Amino acid sequence: MHQQWVIPPQENGEFVARMEDVLEVYKRPYDPDVPVVCMDEQPVQLLKETREPIPMARRRPARSDYEYERAGTSSVFLFVDALRGWRRVEAKAHRTAVDWAQQIRQLLEKDYPHVDRVVLVCDNLNTHKLGSLYEAFEPSLARTLASRLEIHFTPKHGSWLNIAESELSVMTRQCLGTRTPDSKALSRKTKAWTRDRNARQRGVTWRFTTEDARIRLRRLYPQPQMT
Repeated sequence: MHQQWVIPPQENGEFVARMEDVLEVYKRPYDPDVPVVCMDEQPVQLLKETREPIPMARRRPARSDYEYERAGTSSVFLFVDALRGWRRVEAKAHRTAVDWAQQIRQLLEKDYPHVDRVVLVCDNLNTHKLGSLYEAFEPSLARTLASRLEIHFTPKHGSWLNIAESELSVMTRQCLGTRTPDSKALSRKTKAWTRDRNARQRGVTWRFTTEDARIRLRRLYPQPQMT
């Protein structure tokens, strides 16, 4: 997946406010009782082989025919706790509001069942809202889940500020370079990649700070009207 950094061309107070909010979250020290988790999602094109691939042999690389059959799409949800060196990837048929809500429930009840609060960084997709919990669950459960979430949204045109987007890029390069015929194969690939990356304790070191932003992206900051 190619990452394209889209930044507003001119002063934008809303952009810098959300950017600085996320950057301040990334400055927090590691606290296992209040983990910072980033999430992102992406569609994956499923492709079937039209001819049996020739496996690798001595002095001969594996070979596949250039033709393929489109087999629909699937979606990948990725959660990453950068300071812990942990991530979870789930392949699903869709990425609706209810799908997102189910992923949040798993995050809170299975991944982090014993913490009071999870700090969640995600982009402001219209499904990434507390209202999605109420679409999926009984009000009492939705309220319980919502009360354990502290959500910080990346700005519009600023999804590059989400660590999970970078992690998705790594997964795409390392895991999805070959054709994937169906959702089951996608799930096997992503789970194997996740196990390996977690076992290696691959963390993420985020270096871009609020101070950097105020220098390098100074053109985005509006001129103050009052002093």
